[in-house]
Amino acid sequence: MRRVSLIAGASFGALALVMTSLSAGASPATSGGSGTTDRASQASQSGTGGEYVVAFKGDAAAASRAISAAGGTVARVNNDVHIALVESSHADFLTKVTADRSVVTGASRNHSVGFSRLGMQHRFSEERPSLTDRRTHGHTGATAAAAAKGKGKKADEPLADLQWDMKQINATADTAHRKATGKGVTVGIIDTGVDASHPDIAPNFDKALSRNWTMDIPDIDGPCEVATCIDPVNTDQGGHGTHVAGIVGAARNGIGTAGVAPDVTIVNDRAGQDSGFFFLFETVAALTYAGDAHLDVVNMSFFTDPWLYNCPTAGDVVSGPSTPEQIAEQQFVLQTISAATTYAHDHGVTMVAAAGNENTDLAAPTRFDGTSPDFPLNTEVTRTVTNNCLDMPAEAPHVLSVSSTGPSGIKSDFSSYGFGKVTVAAPGGWFRDGFGTPTYRTPGNLVLSSYPLEEAIAEGLADANGNPTDDFSVKSCDASGKTCGFYTYLQGTSMASPHVAGEAALIIQRFGKGNPKKGFSLDPDTVASIIERSATDHPCPAGGVQTYTNEGRGPEFDAPCQGTTADNGLYGEGIINAAAAVGVH
Repeated sequence: MRRVSLIAGASFGALALVMTSLSAGASPATSGGSGTTDRASQASQSGTGGEYVVAFKGDAAAASRAISAAGGTVARVNNDVHIALVESSHADFLTKVTADRSVVTGASRNHSVGFSRLGMQHRFSEERPSLTDRRTHGHTGATAAAAAKGKGKKADEPLADLQWDMKQINATADTAHRKATGKGVTVGIIDTGVDASHPDIAPNFDKALSRNWTMDIPDIDGPCEVATCIDPVNTDQGGHGTHVAGIVGAARNGIGTAGVAPDVTIVNDRAGQDSGFFFLFETVAALTYAGDAHLDVVNMSFFTDPWLYNCPTAGDVVSGPSTPEQIAEQQFVLQTISAATTYAHDHGVTMVAAAGNENTDLAAPTRFDGTSPDFPLNTEVTRTVTNNCLDMPAEAPHVLSVSSTGPSGIKSDFSSYGFGKVTVAAPGGWFRDGFGTPTYRTPGNLVLSSYPLEEAIAEGLADANGNPTDDFSVKSCDASGKTCGFYTYLQGTSMASPHVAGEAALIIQRFGKGNPKKGFSLDPDTVASIIERSATDHPCPAGGVQTYTNEGRGPEFDAPCQGTTADNGLYGEGIINAAAAVGVH
């Protein structure tokens, strides 16, 4: 692995995150637990203040007094990690609460409330082609219809012919699955939730292990579906997490698709809001729980809001506005997420993350950021920062970062990249792939996976009867026609990352210690090494720059490729090969 092990200048001792972690009882999805209080009674999330993460040392009671004196109310606290989730309506809360470092060792905004609007663009909206593209692509839907009737091999799922992604990485019944299917391995989906009622998810879902660390914020997530505003652990009102989960481990059951690891155990380790935001406290909770629950793998297809890139010093902001308070917030994110990923790694968790959809060279000296802070809405600034400013958790210690490829194997135009920054590449889809062929700008260039039917209907992807409204989605039923699943096409490094998480599950089953009934274990550094050395090398393009002119992209999408065929900035160690990873030749 090429990850740096620590953030320069970071001090982790005060956070007390590397030695202890959140207990399972800290989840707001439970009825409470040791050292915790839940905030169900504060579901309205009204007011003009915000929510903060406060790190403290010593006695929680002393911290609570300091927080109260600064104008804050403790919503949740965990004595094991010495962090508290705090609400305050006072604009100067951060200044006051950190004035005396004898008790409070650090603090940061978690999110603000009262400044957002319902109906905002979904965080992951760029992963679906625009309505114009969906209306004008010219595809007839014949491929989807044929596949839905089950034209594949007997061992294949009905929609296997649409899963170019599994063929690209050799994760099929007659390749990698001859040696491993993920049975006995647990994969945590740190995302917007997982729809356990989906027929491809239900056989592999573990409700008892699942947790929801979030609470709906009506300002951005819409009206709460339950009285507590805490969604059950077997639901997904965002859709993104279910799509990711299906790529990892959709069951081979005669319906729809099969995942990279079709017998894996799927755990909802939710940190994302319905709207797709991932705030600091919830992300740390999900990561430390993964270690405590002994999950084998977690997938993280997101960045921690509100900053796309978190800068350690004011000097790392080359241009654009920046305040001491903003830098302090970004420092806190760097330190806290880094400590949490270190904790998870040290407890045996292999972590995989999406490299990002900003078509940015992460190895370049500087990075453009026009989206931060993305929350509250309409507060973003335009800035240029150095590459010391990191996307968390993708650039956190011990995390495998994944770039995206299309069906051709070429890096997707939207995918971020960077020599020494991207570990491997995997199928993430690319709508514009196949220029000059009938597949250009067709749904089949994207990645097909499971999607919650209720959410599909709400988004207009399906009609009231659950039938797709266009050929960017597919419905698949069992032989009786009574049990059906809904599937949709998406593209993004969000889709690339779970292919690697699924492959990690295959590796752990194949080479780990244990058995299917009690589970397996394999050191995450060993898993990472196998993923990297088994990947199929992919050379840089002729001329050293991948251009997308034919696909209608401007020069800002040009991707210089540094490195060699064996290891370069576009593909890292190569495109993953599940069959090679588990010893199928």
